[in-house]
Amino acid sequence: MFNFAGKRPNNLGVKDGKLAPCPGTPNCVNSQSDNPQSKIEPLPSVAIADLKKVIEGMEGAKIIEQTDNYLYAEFKTKLMGFVDDVEFYLDPNENVVHVRSASRLGKSDLGVNRKRIELIRSKLT
Repeated sequence: MFNFAGKRPNNLGVKDGKLAPCPGTPNCVNSQSDNPQSKIEPLPSVAIADLKKVIEGMEGAKIIEQTDNYLYAEFKTKLMGFVDDVEFYLDPNENVVHVRSASRLGKSDLGVNRKRIELIRSKLT
């Protein structure tokens, strides 16, 4: 049996107000990125608790870590068990929620990470 989950990255979390940059492969989006390929708009400012409720209602989601201004979840695909790491950082200075969603394995995600963030955005409004 193949393991498509991969290992949990060790560069996650908020450092100096920033989420980890995307690795340069087209399977990651980050609202703090300057690269047009990975750039995505941040989410509107929302309580992490409200964001958690949305995430918990999504298929394959598992909350790993939560603080007052940070949420980290893993999303596992049903078919192959691929895992994506998804982070949310409530930035008090910019009054937005910065997001990073990245596949652990492979190069292309066929737009899955971007679509997931846009789905979460639509559920918050």
